[in-house]
Amino acid sequence: MPPINLLIKPASGNCNLRCSYCFYYDITGKREQESYGFMSEETLEQVIKQALFFASGECSFAYQGGEPTLRGLDFFRKSLEFQQKHNVNNVKINNAIQTNGYRLSEEWAKFFAEHHFLVGLSLDGYKGAHDKYRRNCQGEETFLEILKTIEMFQKYQVEFNILIVVNRKSCQKVSKMYQFFQQHNLHYLQFIPCLDPLDEIPGQREYSLLPEEYGEFLKELFDLWYEDLKQGKNPYIRQFENYIGILMGHPPEACDQCGVCNLQYVVEADGEVYPCDFYVLDEFKLGNLNQVGIEEINKKRQEIRFIEYSKTDHPQCNRCKYGLICRGGCRRHRSIENTEGYHDNYFCQSYQMLFDHAIDRMIQIARVLKQQR
Repeated sequence: MPPINLLIKPASGNCNLRCSYCFYYDITGKREQESYGFMSEETLEQVIKQALFFASGECSFAYQGGEPTLRGLDFFRKSLEFQQKHNVNNVKINNAIQTNGYRLSEEWAKFFAEHHFLVGLSLDGYKGAHDKYRRNCQGEETFLEILKTIEMFQKYQVEFNILIVVNRKSCQKVSKMYQFFQQHNLHYLQFIPCLDPLDEIPGQREYSLLPEEYGEFLKELFDLWYEDLKQGKNPYIRQFENYIGILMGHPPEACDQCGVCNLQYVVEADGEVYPCDFYVLDEFKLGNLNQVGIEEINKKRQEIRFIEYSKTDHPQCNRCKYGLICRGGCRRHRSIENTEGYHDNYFCQSYQMLFDHAIDRMIQIARVLKQQR
């Protein structure tokens, strides 16, 4: 029985924002049933019970959406009760949530701080960058509301990091974006490349991130991060930290930098489990935790060979001098099939640009950290 990580969607794809590039809004539109509504407390208890019965050593519950806070604070209070009730193996439990932070009350901040939730808060940078694509259902700007939430989190010492979706517009203002985060004391950052709709040729949308532009973005971002690092400011950018860790011999904790899909349990509001947040589609259903256990779900995962399909077997990757650190990227970015029948990574050029520009400094950082430890 291994440690187990669940990503739970208490409000399915329901959200109080309508972000232009939302990949989950795209996914729900490709299912026979778009929304599964709000997760019941009965399903929540069954999900937690099944996970804690199977887990060993550690169990993590991460809540995502849509917007998970739409389910209400009492739902999350109940989740803590169920965790305590069903922790039969006495495992360490971690709780996390990803939220857009839109109009949250102080009660939420107090709850997150008191119960040590790690919060991922979506903010695409300064006002112009954020409000371009992240608006509410009425088309109104949301930046100032999110900034209020950040100030509230800082006041109550909520442990949180910032999730930034890098798109065609924002990638052109790297320095301005970076300075904005530093000025607001936001030092834990995760930059996420924007996704085009599934099964659509990438690069056609207004917000679409083009490989060369993303490569230039990564190069400039690395330079800014490296200069701060030299001055002892030690900002945290997840992607770069994982690259340094790989060079030091550590496995990456970021799924998209592993080169193969991890063992994930993405649970929709009805209790149905899927192998990845990017593939919560009817053809990838693994089983419902209201009817089956984790072992049956793992068996179904093996039958559809989801993880096996994601393994990097591209000859070009195997020949690439950066193959061991790049590892082929995320499966979701490897959806383009070339004439030889292999799936190319859409951002392959981007990563080559970054490593050509920064690999020597990455190796230098890794060596210094190894010596210090």
